[in-house]
Amino acid sequence: MTGTGERAMPQYAILIYEQETPGGVADIPPEVMEANLRAGELIAAMGVRVVHEQALEPSTRTRTVRKGGLVTDGPFLESKEVIAGFFVVEAADLDQAVEVARLLPIMAGAVEVRPLLDA
Repeated sequence: MTGTGERAMPQYAILIYEQETPGGVADIPPEVMEANLRAGELIAAMGVRVVHEQALEPSTRTRTVRKGGLVTDGPFLESKEVIAGFFVVEAADLDQAVEVARLLPIMAGAVEVRPLLDA
């Protein structure tokens, strides 16, 4: 709840999965980079507020702690795609959050939208 008695808009995590490129950011096509830079303006025009956004280091720097405390290299998911970054947005509903996800350029991965639990 906000201090004015209005209910805050629901929040959604938008997870970006992509195949890693050997050269990292340098291997991302210019048109994909440009589309990523334009996405912020398009999202704001929809009336959606980006609460947080973060790109992630390559999965080679990832460590996973498994049951029993075993630490392994690499991401938890056994797939070709890794989480490349994520957003947390405030949107009117899940449909609007999905529309935000559809704005993001995807080379060979996917974008996942998950509602966050209310605090």
